[in-house]
Amino acid sequence: MLNDLIESLSSFKKEVEAAILGAETEKALEDIRVGYLGKKGKISGILKGVGALPHEDRPRLGEKANEIKRAVESTIKERAEALSSFARQEKLQSEAIDLTLPGRRVLKGSLHPVTTILKEISDAFLPLGFVVEEGPDIESDFYNFEALNIPKEHPAREMQDTFYLSEDMLLRTHTSPVQIRTMEKYDPPLRVLAPGTVYRCDSDITHTPMFHQVEGFVVDKGVTFAQLKWTLTSFVHAIFGQDVGIRLRPSFFPFTEPSAEVDIECVICGGEGCRVCKGTGWLEILGAGMIDPEVFKSVGYDPEIYSGFAFGMGVERIAMLKYGIKDLRLFFENDVRFLNQF
Repeated sequence: MLNDLIESLSSFKKEVEAAILGAETEKALEDIRVGYLGKKGKISGILKGVGALPHEDRPRLGEKANEIKRAVESTIKERAEALSSFARQEKLQSEAIDLTLPGRRVLKGSLHPVTTILKEISDAFLPLGFVVEEGPDIESDFYNFEALNIPKEHPAREMQDTFYLSEDMLLRTHTSPVQIRTMEKYDPPLRVLAPGTVYRCDSDITHTPMFHQVEGFVVDKGVTFAQLKWTLTSFVHAIFGQDVGIRLRPSFFPFTEPSAEVDIECVICGGEGCRVCKGTGWLEILGAGMIDPEVFKSVGYDPEIYSGFAFGMGVERIAMLKYGIKDLRLFFENDVRFLNQF
């Protein structure tokens, strides 16, 4: 009886090892383990005959059963490791990167042309001692108009096409309010550049409801119109080149007196006359003038002691002239084909 059971266990060992080595998946291997070593497995079935053996034979059968069980478990473990390694290799091969394939192109971003021009404008003035100041986009009527010598009912207000938020609050129509806020905060001397967004109710190929301006001003004792012209000439040469001519024409702005429109030689035809400059050879780029004494009074400066000049320009206007862009709306449409040119 004992010998028969031991022989059955030996046959079981050969059978299970053959089954283990034939398992192709980890699931199949687990099924074999349960089928042979589980509570209802074949080895358990063989060991049910232990009760019929004499007491002195039972330890020998138990020892043989444990020996075979350990051998089978070791074989299962080795096969499981082999199957796991094989599955890992297959996964690595299926997910392998073909280094001969061309890589995915990473598109590089670039500065928007308006941002580029803003930086160039700042770079032109900062070496002259100017510092940058900023102000809020939502302004009061006082800072946007009254302090700049544009009282209520003044006809110049009609030129601004203002977005009013309430009777007294509005979206600023120019960056000139920064001039007032800065002079309220600091005493002269001042050399200030004020870039920022401004808003007006207007939209066509040369106007948009939101655009960018740069205001600049100088306040000190003995500031002259000649210094204004020299400053603007330096700016024009820095942006458009040393060979570009500049001229100043008399004009009117409520917050400067005297005032001037500043023109440059047409960058398209070189001053010869073309469709862009309407045959004149000149293109307007900004307005400027000496700060009106009434503006000084509104911030508590004594116009008998201090004088100054101010200028303001549209950034998109400068960019259009420098890059030869004919439609202002292109700056705001986010067309990648347009932006990629810069």
